[in-house]
Amino acid sequence: MSACPALFISAPASGQGKTTITAGLARYHRRLGRRVRVFKTGPDFLDPMILARASGAPVLSLDLWMVGEAACRALLAQAAAQADLILIEGVMGLFDGTPSSADLATTFGVPVLAVISAKAMAQTFGAVAFGLAHFRPRVPFYGVLANRVGSARHAQMLEEALPPGLRWCGQIAASDEIALPDRHLGLHQADEIDDLDARLDHAADTLGHTALRELPPPVEFSAPAPQVMPRLLEGKTIAIARDAAFSFIYPANVALLEALGARIGYFSPLADEAPPEHADALYLPGGYPELHAAALAANARSAAGIRAHANARKPLVAECGGMLYLLDRLTDTHGVSTPMLGLLPGHATMQTRFTALGMQQIDSRHGPMTGHTFHYSKLNTPLTPLRSATRPHSDAPGEAVYRAGPIVASYMHAYWPSNPAFAAALFHGEAF
Repeated sequence: MSACPALFISAPASGQGKTTITAGLARYHRRLGRRVRVFKTGPDFLDPMILARASGAPVLSLDLWMVGEAACRALLAQAAAQADLILIEGVMGLFDGTPSSADLATTFGVPVLAVISAKAMAQTFGAVAFGLAHFRPRVPFYGVLANRVGSARHAQMLEEALPPGLRWCGQIAASDEIALPDRHLGLHQADEIDDLDARLDHAADTLGHTALRELPPPVEFSAPAPQVMPRLLEGKTIAIARDAAFSFIYPANVALLEALGARIGYFSPLADEAPPEHADALYLPGGYPELHAAALAANARSAAGIRAHANARKPLVAECGGMLYLLDRLTDTHGVSTPMLGLLPGHATMQTRFTALGMQQIDSRHGPMTGHTFHYSKLNTPLTPLRSATRPHSDAPGEAVYRAGPIVASYMHAYWPSNPAFAAALFHGEAF
């Protein structure tokens, strides 16, 4: 069992500034020489990029359903043995979802800081804070931070509105120097924000004047027995597309492939890099191919390398944006249609609102693999699905999983550590 100061950063809703505050705290304590490990609740690729830049360490997912309680416990215990501070950013509002951020914080006894945007709010701030603290008494509540505060007088009103027994952790003024830019799938990617480090440092400086400059109380994390991973991918080389168009990659997925014995390499379709010819399998993750469609269509060397890999009947796993890249065409929201690789028959069209969202799982002869879906495109294809994913809390149909020769493709983003044998089968090109 290991003990480490830990804090769970949540809020009453999305858009309150959780990522900014979590990243600012990570940067503040890292600048003091502390080893900071940050986790993100639920399925997310964009927030972890920001948090990894702030903390200097990979950011892994915690979710009682997708990751599983035992695996979450192991990840937290491992971090506690190495770090001086653990920060966990919640998802949506504190009680949103099944399971919720509150469920995760309660399961592991991590105290909750509520970040509340006080813009256009005065004494109601106290009611919101009181509700978050007392809606479920078992949730370990730490205190509240007021975000987007307009003035010193505004901050005073907010603090005075708090009922007795609720800790005031300070306030952050509304500032364009701190705010993080976003777009249709969430925040901009870390490498696309030119002044990201300056924004993180500014947030850290500001948080250094709040009660959050002090470490939160230590939390004890007990580790389950370590899992011995079979070397199911021993000797395999897997090439992963990684750039601004293909960046939705769980670090835990890559770590699993390595634990299974695979050698990992990377290539950039945006830079017109071909995958290495010696690669035994390719992985095209999700991302933003729609923002880079013209460049991808013009990059003949990368396209020829991926086509040669598929024509050699070597396994190719594609998720969401990676699947769109394999189609015949991709049309953006302005009606501009761009040819893609033509390895999967079909045509995707971007929408102005998301078309699918939520947790899903794929069942197989190896058992279930968990994951999630979140996309803004619609697919029209003559392919018959090999199987379809299911949703844990709904009878609505899940995403289709397609197989075309050596290619396995789906909108679903799978969390491979939930089923190592299934993951290995994908990259061996085996039936599942």
